[in-house]
Amino acid sequence: MNIVEVMRLPLAVDLSGFVHLLQRLQVPHRVSEEGDVQVLWAPDTLAADVRELYQRYPDGNADVELAPVGADSPSRRTAAIAPSPPSLTDQAKACKVTTFTLFLCLVVAGLTGLGENLTTISWFTFLDYRVQGEYLHFTPLAQGLAEGQWWRLVSPMLLHFGVLHLAMNSLWYWELGKRIELRQGPWMLLGLTLLFSLVSNFAQHWTSGPSLFGGLSGVLYGLLGHVWLFQWLAPNRYFTLPKGVLVMMLIWLLICLSGVVGQLGFGQIANAAHVGGLLIGCLTGLLGGALARRKLSA
Repeated sequence: MNIVEVMRLPLAVDLSGFVHLLQRLQVPHRVSEEGDVQVLWAPDTLAADVRELYQRYPDGNADVELAPVGADSPSRRTAAIAPSPPSLTDQAKACKVTTFTLFLCLVVAGLTGLGENLTTISWFTFLDYRVQGEYLHFTPLAQGLAEGQWWRLVSPMLLHFGVLHLAMNSLWYWELGKRIELRQGPWMLLGLTLLFSLVSNFAQHWTSGPSLFGGLSGVLYGLLGHVWLFQWLAPNRYFTLPKGVLVMMLIWLLICLSGVVGQLGFGQIANAAHVGGLLIGCLTGLLGGALARRKLSA
């Protein structure tokens, strides 16, 4: 089963009623924004039924499931074909950038032994280095870029040090990344991921100097800030976060900044990457949310 484009409609068209209808019929779907239009996506096996359903109930209908319908009606056929919410596999197919990014993190975790193999770790660090005894000798950033090692500006996001580090970051990237991909599309998520990685890595390098750091945390705080302020300016069900998530992540940021985590022996935290990611994410959320709100009110 493939996820295909079902129809394109202007942003001024309110799809909330029809989307609610699809939810009650348990039809897998998503709506993304592309420029001045919104695109409705659904499995290819249901595309024709969804179009026909929209022609009959463009604003949704609270009584459609209760009304007597024929055996061949789109409501009956759709409900019969899609008896359950989207599976994890269907979600992964619909959120390709989210899935691929997490796949890359798993591959790099395997190559680096979750941070144990210093040789392979050096392929992904912000600065290249050589091991001499018990010390790491880092190559200056300008020299690395002059040698064409531009991937290092973003590649540290793929590095993780330990199973818990990888598991927690993967969970939050899945939750935040798929929300952005479903609402704003895969290219937007890819662009934001690379931007947040770039800014958070530079922030960490600028504050700590040549050092070994990595992980998706800076990107995660960027995605959090983006979703938070975008949703504040242009509310949408895809950007609705579970209650307490924002507060919990901000509290965790403050705990990390206090130095308590390091004192407890859990390792050093890339606090500058977290703060840098959050700030740039808030900026993109403000800009994107303001543009989306302007389009909706136009």
